[in-house]
Amino acid sequence: MTQKTLLSPEGLVQSPAFNHVAVVPPGATMIFVGGQNAVDGEGVLVGGDDVAAQVQRTMANLHVALAAAGASVHDLVMMTILLVDGVDLAAAYPVAAASMGGAAPTVAVARVAGLAVPGALVEVSAVAAVTP
Repeated sequence: MTQKTLLSPEGLVQSPAFNHVAVVPPGATMIFVGGQNAVDGEGVLVGGDDVAAQVQRTMANLHVALAAAGASVHDLVMMTILLVDGVDLAAAYPVAAASMGGAAPTVAVARVAGLAVPGALVEVSAVAAVTP
């Protein structure tokens, strides 16, 4: 195996949004992206109470972080998405999906009471694997 493999085994729910298993080959460069949320380069929260605007900025920050390490969303093997309790997932999902360009890594989603950045509604961390 020379490339990462994403699997959705028979017997598990099938979704175009995510896979269940990621297999990373030996020699791949692993990239770990810490929690990104909707702050600009100055640390100012973008989007106010608009979850779609916050997700858009959060995903843009994820793209920047991945690019800095020579990766893209197509190299992702795992994403963890934290949503503040009460956030409308139906408003957040289409914005996140549009920024993924068809990539479907493994995903964990959790609702939380709050995030470290006051007013933040979403946070995304990720793991990517770049193969030689």
